[in-house]
Amino acid sequence: MKEHHKINYLELPAKDLEATRAFFKAVFGWQFVDYGPDYSCFTNGGMDGGFYRADASMSVASGSLLMVLYSQDLIATQNAVEQAGGRISQPIFTFPGGRRFHFIDPSENEYAVWSE
Repeated sequence: MKEHHKINYLELPAKDLEATRAFFKAVFGWQFVDYGPDYSCFTNGGMDGGFYRADASMSVASGSLLMVLYSQDLIATQNAVEQAGGRISQPIFTFPGGRRFHFIDPSENEYAVWSE
């Protein structure tokens, strides 16, 4: 449901659009619709959005936002990230409210996954 003045959609850079799409489909079960060769919309991710082909990438160190995903089984998700070609940049650690890890996707973007 669209809500007035609420975040509605995210657009993220992807150096390797095809590999990024395959990665998120394999690990998180996202679905994709392509709009031309340089843009792919994702659904089934909690919030819809898209990946656009770009040379840039996101990282906390560069001041970018950090997209944090939720998992009911943090270890299984970390294993799935690694099996799909993601790179763990921060192994599982504790923070106030739970535990999480950070990973780098095939387009060199940084994400986190957390659990209670």
